[in-house]
Amino acid sequence: MKSRQTSESFLLSAIVSASGGFQDAYTYNLRDKVFANAQTGNIVLMSQHLMQREWAKGLHYLLPILSFAVGILIAEQVSFHYRNAKKIHWRQIILLIEIIVLSAVAFVPASLNVLANVLVSLACAMQVQSFRKVNGYPYASTMCIGNLRSGTESLSVYLRNHEKGALKKAMHYYGIIIIFAIGAGIGGILSINLGYRCILISSMLLLLAFFMMRKEHL
Repeated sequence: MKSRQTSESFLLSAIVSASGGFQDAYTYNLRDKVFANAQTGNIVLMSQHLMQREWAKGLHYLLPILSFAVGILIAEQVSFHYRNAKKIHWRQIILLIEIIVLSAVAFVPASLNVLANVLVSLACAMQVQSFRKVNGYPYASTMCIGNLRSGTESLSVYLRNHEKGALKKAMHYYGIIIIFAIGAGIGGILSINLGYRCILISSMLLLLAFFMMRKEHL
């Protein structure tokens, strides 16, 4: 029987989810109210500004959206080309890229907030594309709506059929949501009190995840 990958463990999933919540709070509080992860919100605001012919404000939200798409492409390419690497797991490569990108953001001045948002959105996209399962259950590490839907659906199945597996599945999703919220709360408080450099804490969480991962083969 194939052993479960460290990248799918609840602990590692919790760490990357906390980092994801931290990143969202950081960009919203310090980088001009842009969501690094919640691209739906950015699309709504972009569309509103463009329809009001506020081109600069529309571009302000369009760039992170495009950057998010590029991040997905990068992660998919890394997965394809390094899936069978022997010395390092491809997800560790993604984590290293994320760490470098987020660490660079810490030194981007306020005058270049657009660049900071583009970089964080890029990192978030690579993360959500690469870390997609927790103990075998599909999930998102940088957003909550899908996790909330899946968790509540599983809870409904448990209430109807009393399947213990469904309850366990629901608890996994709700646990990830709570940890994401904790990461966001801490990120919000620290970003307000510590400023731009606090994104380095998100990098440290991802570095911890990097060292937790064993050599894995899909």
